[in-house]
Amino acid sequence: MARIMKVPLLDLVNQYEDIQQELNDALLNVLKHQRGILGPEVQLLEQEISAFCQSRFAVSVASGTDALLLSLQALGIGPHSGVITTPFTFFATVSSVVRLGARPFLCDIDPKTYNLDPNAVESFLKRECARDKNKTIHKKTRKVIAAMIPVHLYGQSADMKAFQKIANEWNIALVEDACQAIGATFEGQQAGTWGEFGALSFYPSKNLGSLGDGGMVLTQHKDLADKVRILRVHGSDPKYHHKWVGINSRLDTLQAALLLVKLKYLGRWTKKRQQHAQFYDEKFQNIEEVKAPVIDSRAVSVFNQYVVRVKNRSQLIAHLDERGIGTEIYYPVPLHLQECFVDLEYKKGDFPHAEKAAHEVLALPIYPELTDEQKTLVVEEVKSFSLKKTVVR
Repeated sequence: MARIMKVPLLDLVNQYEDIQQELNDALLNVLKHQRGILGPEVQLLEQEISAFCQSRFAVSVASGTDALLLSLQALGIGPHSGVITTPFTFFATVSSVVRLGARPFLCDIDPKTYNLDPNAVESFLKRECARDKNKTIHKKTRKVIAAMIPVHLYGQSADMKAFQKIANEWNIALVEDACQAIGATFEGQQAGTWGEFGALSFYPSKNLGSLGDGGMVLTQHKDLADKVRILRVHGSDPKYHHKWVGINSRLDTLQAALLLVKLKYLGRWTKKRQQHAQFYDEKFQNIEEVKAPVIDSRAVSVFNQYVVRVKNRSQLIAHLDERGIGTEIYYPVPLHLQECFVDLEYKKGDFPHAEKAAHEVLALPIYPELTDEQKTLVVEEVKSFSLKKTVVR
């Protein structure tokens, strides 16, 4: 009996096997020097990420979620603050705002790129906000709109030129959620370097992934970098003298050691993802049921996910699952419809583009180690499903 080839959504074991000796040596070195908290590898990783992302400063933290949270906290975001962002993103983008007692104000996405739509943001500001003594005030809640969080979803940068312009005109800080987009660019500039802060995640499924949680805060401003460094150690500076109420959010030295090894391969891995995406794009051109990702001509995507739109998503998922092909939905429920955010008083229909995307998007395997045979199988099975749907019609 012939062995059925499987195509997982992500294959980290394969990645490990390619560079296992380097990773093993890096971990063993940490075990030898026993500086497990903020050890030398952490400091070196901050320097390397700073150079790679073309950011003046990079401050490591325990997760991408904490990178967002501490960035907002460093800007003074709190109970009197409002923060504009998207309903179509990972939970942490909005939960970080809520955890600080601030109010998220959501705006719809661009239906092509899935990123926050600058036109929707501008309309919201003109319709519902007013300038008051160089501050932007929401007319109904009287919250000061202090920050905006564009998310670089699936590895493609949002329209940062437009968001930078809006931020300057309305005196709003920019915090970029670049957790899925290390190495992505917009008009040649790195994601995460346009605003006051950029947040990176090293969760294992990211393009640069650790063996657990990890994150990094990017900024071009020394005072902001210094503040995040203090906030990540309980607001302590010097030790046992607490300037602010911070949190415990330090990147483990073991994770930093692994990431230093992987960072050397990130450029090669990104090119492989882009090649896989080009292969899929070409093969899906004539399949009516599948719409390939749309990449802004000014952006270079790093394809943390390769996300297609499909009308009959549940059936396609079942079809691919039967054939051993992994898929995932990022994200099935937009955040304005999550039970925990009912107090925000949004309702179904408020953000139609986000809601439609949540019903149609599907991520296909695109990890760097994907073989030609595996890619071909994915395409063949998607085509097989499409032909079957055509015959049924």
